[in-house]
Amino acid sequence: MCAVAGAACLAQAGPAAIEDTLAQRLAACSTCHGKEGRAVGDGYRPRIAGKPAGYLLHQLQNFRDGRRAYGPMVTLVDGLPESYLREIAAHYAALDLPYPAPPRATETPAVLARGRQLALQGDAARQLPACAACHGVALTGVQPATPGLLGLPRDYLTGQLGAWLTGQRRAHAPDCMAEVSGKLEGGDLNAVSAWLASQPVPVNAKAAAALPAPAPLRCGSVMP
Repeated sequence: MCAVAGAACLAQAGPAAIEDTLAQRLAACSTCHGKEGRAVGDGYRPRIAGKPAGYLLHQLQNFRDGRRAYGPMVTLVDGLPESYLREIAAHYAALDLPYPAPPRATETPAVLARGRQLALQGDAARQLPACAACHGVALTGVQPATPGLLGLPRDYLTGQLGAWLTGQRRAHAPDCMAEVSGKLEGGDLNAVSAWLASQPVPVNAKAAAALPAPAPLRCGSVMP
């Protein structure tokens, strides 16, 4: 009978049921971050696979609670229960996928040298700690909530540092990244982003279990 009635039967059947599964919840994530959390190729969206679960959870919470303001992400997480956010964060954190080789840097040797200094040594004259002092010696992140900085597009790194600098991105107080970004001068932001984006990701890119020494700044996002 439905073969004859067609549209009338479809109307009576009502909307198709949406499965309440993890795969269904991840479907929207894959639109921008790729099926395996590797990100798409436009340079402005990060890879999320393999980042610490605590970091991923905090970012989902930040979008939900107004500390980050990217519209599509805010819409995606608005109204989701905390259990969903934790489940999504745990899923992507557990992925262990290879990274492609980084793109060739186009900046001058002097710019890259400055970026390397900021990433690995900091700038003591401005009380600016090295990226490695918080993000790990290998810059691959630290458990439970500090992300790695390698394997990220330069445009994404530049955009996020700029967002902290202008107050468009915030984290739990004390907001250590806002403090760090505020001390960058001149071409420092471009230099450190360019150098980080040009570095290969080591074979073992897992976040370190702990820092070898106390972090130089108090960070609300990683404090117990």
